[in-house]
Order: sequence, then C-alpha cells, then structure tokens
Amino acid sequence: MPIKTILRLPLLTMLCVMTAQAAPKLPAAISTDPAPNKQYPADLIPLHIPTHGVEVFGTAFVPPGKGPFPVLLFCHGMPGYERNLDILHAARRAGWVAIFFNVRGAWGSPGRYSFAGNLEDADAALAYVRDPAHAAALRADPQRIVLGGHSFGGALTAMTAAHDHGLIGAIMVSAADMSLVGGMPREQLMALINGATDGLAVPSADAMAEDLVASGSSYRFADAAPGLVGTPLLVLSADDGLAPTTDALVKAIQAAGGHRVTAVHVATDHYWSDRRIRLQELIINWLDRLR
Repeated sequence: MPIKTILRLPLLTMLCVMTAQAAPKLPAAISTDPAPNKQYPADLIPLHIPTHGVEVFGTAFVPPGKGPFPVLLFCHGMPGYERNLDILHAARRAGWVAIFFNVRGAWGSPGRYSFAGNLEDADAALAYVRDPAHAAALRADPQRIVLGGHSFGGALTAMTAAHDHGLIGAIMVSAADMSLVGGMPREQLMALINGATDGLAVPSADAMAEDLVASGSSYRFADAAPGLVGTPLLVLSADDGLAPTTDALVKAIQAAGGHRVTAVHVATDHYWSDRRIRLQELIINWLDRLR
C-alpha cells in the first residue's frame, strides 16, 4: 500500500494495516500437507540402529518425493515424556527426513540406560544415517544432517555436535548443562532422578544418580563451546530455570569467534506446552534458512 494512502487512513485503521504487515507468516509446513506423490509417497519407516551389541529402535518420517532430502535427527530427553513428534511431522512436511530414536535402555530399546551410553548411541545413529544403503532406503542425503534434541537431548546434541563437524547444523531446545546437574546436592539430585526413571532400564534411582555424578563431566557446556564455533546452532530456551546454562554456552561460542548462533527465549514451560506452534515455527524457519 502506498505511503500516501496509509497517511490518509484513520489512526486505528493505519495501526491495523501496520500490524498486519508486521505479523510473521507461519511456515506452510505447520498447516499444509504436501501434495501426494504416487511414485515416491510419504512414508514412516521403523529403524533398528546397531550400537554396542544391540539394536535400538527408531522411526523415520520420510517426505513425498524422490529426494535425497536433508535429515533432522532428534534426541529425546531424560526420560523422554515429551516425544516432540509434532516437530518431526512439521519437518517432514518441510521436506526433511525426520528421525527419532530411543537410546539404549529407554522406552523399549534393549540394553542398559547410561549417560556415557547416550553419547555412544547418538554417534551410532549418525553413522546409521550416513551409511549409503540406509540413506538410499530413507531417501536421505547423508551429507546434510542436522542433529537436535530437547532437554537432556539438547545437551546430548551439544556434546555430539562439538566433535562431529560433518553436521550442517544443530538444535538445542531447553537444554541443561548436565555437569551442573551432577554437581547438585545429593537430596536435590535424588529429587530430580526419582522423577526421571520411568521408561528407563536402570537398576535403581541411586544407581542412576551415581552414573550421572560419574559421567556428568562429559556434558560440560564449556568444553563443547570450542567445537561449536563453526556449527550453525539454534538455541531455544524457556522459563524453566535452564536458560542461564545455554546463555553461557552462546556467550562462550561467540567469545571464541562463533557467529552462527541463533538464540531465542520464549516465555513457556520446559516442555513448551503452550507454545508448540511457536516452537515449530522457530525450528522450521531456521531449517529453511539453513537449507
């Protein structure tokens, strides 16, 4: 609308025009299904990912089309009540092969759950997708993989992306520096662990707490920062008390010369319970710009 026309409008009307022009447009992938493709239809493929003597379970959401498509590999939290499958469906509609997997000892995957094992399983999942045969079956481009995760999965993402420089990006949602969690007073740590053992194959809450104390240093964000300097990174924080840990990571990356970090804070809970569309919007827009 020409500026002369806008200036002739009543004030209320002019404010409405300006607001409408400034309002962000939701990505089509959040609200619109893709066109069907009879030759290469959208698909859901169960995965069995080998890692240290067992095969953990995963699911690949494959978009319609011949591909190859970029990949979003997403890690669950501890224990992983929020599956974030809405993000994966939106990513598939946006043209990404979206993959979710359960680490060893979590939600039916064989083996014993451990914090060191989570790091190994993330590497194993990336190796699985990069295998030419698996990539072909998934219509995936093994050279274009983004790793992401929520809560503890966000911490797992940071530590994995810090040493895996073949990724084209990484996403952290409400992530926590687990080295600080492992350093909590015993009573506080046990209160956290007692609410996080559902669905996990662990001998006891006490054993899980001891494991976290022993392995927590492997998740120190300060150690990850140098390895993330060159990685496009989306860091999303909420009003759950964890934002200071990711804020410190962002500052450390920037201080080391990293300028490819996008950090956004949203007023919501740890699970983004009342901001799921906003969460999808942030992730899909960032993935679109990345691609």
